[in-house]
Amino acid sequence: MTFKTIDDAGEIAGKRALVRVDLNVPMKDGKITDDTRIRAVAPTIRELSDKGAKVILLAHFGRPKGEVVADMSLAPVAPAVAAVIGRPVAFCADCIGEAAAGAVAAMQDGDVLLLENTRFHKDEEKNGADFTAALAANGDLYVNDAFSAAHRAHASTEGLARLLPAYAGRSMQAELEALGAALGAPKRPVLAVVGGAKVSSKIDLLENLVTRVDMLVIGGGMANTFLAAKGVNVGKSLCEHDLAPTALKIMAAAEKAGCEIVLPVDAVIAREFKAGAANETVSLDAIPADAMMLDVGAASIETVKAKIDGASTLVWNGPLGAFEIEPFDKATVAAAQHAASRTKDGKLLSVAGGGDTVAALNHAGAAGDFSYVSTAGGAFLEWLEGKDLPGVTALQA
Repeated sequence: MTFKTIDDAGEIAGKRALVRVDLNVPMKDGKITDDTRIRAVAPTIRELSDKGAKVILLAHFGRPKGEVVADMSLAPVAPAVAAVIGRPVAFCADCIGEAAAGAVAAMQDGDVLLLENTRFHKDEEKNGADFTAALAANGDLYVNDAFSAAHRAHASTEGLARLLPAYAGRSMQAELEALGAALGAPKRPVLAVVGGAKVSSKIDLLENLVTRVDMLVIGGGMANTFLAAKGVNVGKSLCEHDLAPTALKIMAAAEKAGCEIVLPVDAVIAREFKAGAANETVSLDAIPADAMMLDVGAASIETVKAKIDGASTLVWNGPLGAFEIEPFDKATVAAAQHAASRTKDGKLLSVAGGGDTVAALNHAGAAGDFSYVSTAGGAFLEWLEGKDLPGVTALQA
């Protein structure tokens, strides 16, 4: 797809730039505990400010359901944004109306202003025409830098792009370019690694990927469902036995599409799900009836490494085992570090995303060496599922 970026906006000095950002950051006792999302949008804010635009930030926080909820105010976030971007950030207690108009009118070129939680208004999530117009009244152009919210057709994520000249911010641009390289027009062979607990949450993802990639490694609890569908007795392992027909259907679709599905060939089993639990590695035909498969064994790890070696592009979503608990993190760590090494050596384009995925790659110390790691969660998954994202579609040139 083609989309407009800040580079296409021309001269913006003196113009009012409405910038949709993701400031839905974790907080405890009124303090931000992780400023990753702020740091992601900082380059866009600084660039627009440096070019003389009046930078007006739009964002949501939590799920106030159209009501003003004091604990979901963005007021405490403004100082955090200021600290990251290295310049003052003013705050306005509403995102539309006289208060917002007055705050915008008082801005000088290069100033940064954060407006209150857009979700304090019911019509934000309804993409209401009047509310969208009220937001647009304070801007001359619109910049979307919140890929994580792009799967929602809300006023501030999609509606504004229909009313004002619209551009992708630098974070959005990086995300779209990375995903385009991974699945849009990738260098083949393409390998997808998909893990996690349940097949039921990733049916659409798997059905799309088998038609788009050359190899698909399935790990985590969801691998158990595929193994069971093939007749393997997985004992007390997490398994959606009722989805065996779905697993067989996905495997048949993969075969038809020429996609190789890679399943575990051995299992690390235990009888307790806790750190340091007694465990052993067994072949798939030797999983005891009273045991759980919590990770894959050395042979499976070597298989995954070999597939990574044979790939030019890697898309990763989800861990290979119960990585949160040692020693059941070994396969995820080994595979992630191997992919990171191949990427660092210039032999692999690696794109990863999803909450558990980011945590797993950070746990493995591998995230920094991947080509791109998305923190978008739901939007990243919907992209992998082949769905149109309203906030992205609205930016198409």
